[in-house]
Formats: sequence, C-alpha cells, structure tokens
Amino acid sequence: MDDPFSFVLLCLASFRLTRLIVYDAITAWIRRPFHEWTEQELPDGSKQVFLSFKGGGLRRWFGELLSCYWCTGIWCAAFCYIGLMLWPNVFEPLIMLLAIAGGAAIMETIVSKWLS
Repeated sequence: MDDPFSFVLLCLASFRLTRLIVYDAITAWIRRPFHEWTEQELPDGSKQVFLSFKGGGLRRWFGELLSCYWCTGIWCAAFCYIGLMLWPNVFEPLIMLLAIAGGAAIMETIVSKWLS
C-alpha cells in the first residue's frame, strides 16, 4: 500500500464486504446453514426474535463469526489486503467496486439522517 488513498479504498471495501456478509439479505444464503431465528412471545404479548446458532464445534464457530460485524470485518480486511497483494489485477477492480459501494452506503446513511 503506497499511499493514503489506497488505505482509504481498502477501508471502504472492507466495510462494504463485511456489511454484505453480515447484514444484507442478498447473502442470507451464506448465513442460513449457521443461523436460526426463533420468535418468542413476551409476557406483555409482544413478540421478539432471537438469533441462535445451529450445531456445535466448527458450525457454531462459523455461526458466531457470521453474526459478529467485528469478527467478520477482520477476515474481510485480510481477504481484501492479501488478495490485493497477491493478485492485484483481480482484486483492484473488486476493491474499487466495494469501496464505491461502501462510500455510497455511508453517504446514503448521512443524507437520510440529515433529511429526516
């Protein structure tokens, strides 16, 4: 990483990839084998949904990993950085795409809060 601009691109790309894996509906198929949502009725009659992890051992570990933004973020950052170092021709466009999407997501959040 030669300059601060590359560092910012990697940060934005890691941010977007992490959110994509942990939260976005489009990647729910990745989390589905490891997560189970349970609905429970509370004493006041309202319902609350709880996340639980399927299985044990490695399966549970992956379930915990995929539910933790900070944990997944480390692996996404490593994936982006190592990929960029080893295969720059493949990862530069991917990093750029994820960074643009990450920047757009941050701007959308700011604008939507500012206009509300």
